[in-house]
Amino acid sequence: MDGTANFARNIPISCVSIALIDNNQPVLGVIYDFNHDDMYSGSKYHKAEMNDLEIKVSQVQEKSLATIVTGLPAKTDFSDTAMQKMINDFQSWKKVRMIGSAAMASVYVASGKADLYKEFGIYLWDIAAGAAIVETMQVKFLY
Repeated sequence: MDGTANFARNIPISCVSIALIDNNQPVLGVIYDFNHDDMYSGSKYHKAEMNDLEIKVSQVQEKSLATIVTGLPAKTDFSDTAMQKMINDFQSWKKVRMIGSAAMASVYVASGKADLYKEFGIYLWDIAAGAAIVETMQVKFLY
């Protein structure tokens, strides 16, 4: 389960996330957003889908028009230098969102609800299923 802190506080952004990894590469992902009854899936053998309908990433290619989803893991560097660097990065995006679930953030990108997910210090098990789903799309970002 990803988004456990959200789940514990009844914030409806959490999910079940399952991935198959082959040679250290996520090759199949399934993410179930049980709050909204949405099932996302994708693998190197079939297209990315939500509830059996094909999904596509956003076509936005400019940061100034794009929405980034990010987070601050427990071990985030909160020094003045690190915070200023993060603020400088945030200022180049149209919108910045922190939703508390790496798996949900990745399928928001896969389905075009957001344009990029970026987070440092995240665990593989939180992002593997979403990475497999997004990888099926062979996305090339210009940011």
